[in-house]
Amino acid sequence: MAVRRLTTPWSEEVVESLRAGGQVLISGVIYGARDAAHKRMVETLERGEALPVDLHGQVIYYVGPTPARPGEVIGSAGPTTSGRMDAYSPTLLAHGLKGMIGKGYRSAEVLQALRRHRAVYLTATGGAGALLARRIRRADVLAYPDLGPEALFRFEVEEFPAIVVNDAHGGDLYAEGRKAYRRVVLA
Repeated sequence: MAVRRLTTPWSEEVVESLRAGGQVLISGVIYGARDAAHKRMVETLERGEALPVDLHGQVIYYVGPTPARPGEVIGSAGPTTSGRMDAYSPTLLAHGLKGMIGKGYRSAEVLQALRRHRAVYLTATGGAGALLARRIRRADVLAYPDLGPEALFRFEVEEFPAIVVNDAHGGDLYAEGRKAYRRVVLA
């Protein structure tokens, strides 16, 4: 499968064309947020207030970057465990979010929300935060600065590598991998 180069924000057509197992290089703007920022965004929506960012067509990277060293844009910026965001992701998907990047499994509720709202979940390589940070060309705190590394960030990225785990059609790379391994063991 060829590596696809995609620019954000993502249209419905782009999301529909992605399949589990596909590799992508993302350029443009993505947003960085962890649990605390997700909780605040959902609380904001529950109060009927506007978010600090329009989520339509956007991608969120689950990351809590370390401080930048002098002369660098950002410190280490590896993916965090996605399950921490499961309670909040369906709400954000309902408000237009089209992609999430993290590591690890998602809940059944998130997988259903991906299909219902036509969105995808991708993974970035865990333990490669220093390498992934090299793909971030600019990093700004967009909201919630009191949360420190858990603030809501705006990143400008160039060819940020990720793999589609769950697509909008119900495709699941992790489930496919388990099936393939099971066949090898039983053969």
